[in-house]
Amino acid sequence: MAGSAFKQPVSVLVVIHTPSMRFLLLERVAPAGFWQSVTGSLEPGETPLQAAVRETAEETGILATPTMLRDWRHTYRFEIHPQWRIRYDPAVTHNVEHLFSLCVGEEPSVRIAPSEHRRHLWLPRLEAAEKVFSWTNRDAILRI
Repeated sequence: MAGSAFKQPVSVLVVIHTPSMRFLLLERVAPAGFWQSVTGSLEPGETPLQAAVRETAEETGILATPTMLRDWRHTYRFEIHPQWRIRYDPAVTHNVEHLFSLCVGEEPSVRIAPSEHRRHLWLPRLEAAEKVFSWTNRDAILRI
């Protein structure tokens, strides 16, 4: 694999919620039972904000403009799970994740990407924080 074929170890986490603080969660196709907010790696030349807009549209069908997203100016650094490291340069072990949030109307229609996600649901803050797999996602939900 050429170096440019590897994913960048920089990503976004976009926590989508309603004004009444119900949070959108997506269940990954694999592994089953892995619930999360919108996530995704940056593409070459892309800023975290551009990635957040793109990933939100790709994973939910929700079209957000850059001004609609809140940049928390907060990052998480975490170890990449061994089963996913094959996507990265062999020397890469950690990822840096940029936190964004998006407040939407009361539970808008969501169009998931069937290649990535099985289903979605809206949950109150504490239930959403308990359901997500990632500690960074849990912290982000509680932070908002």
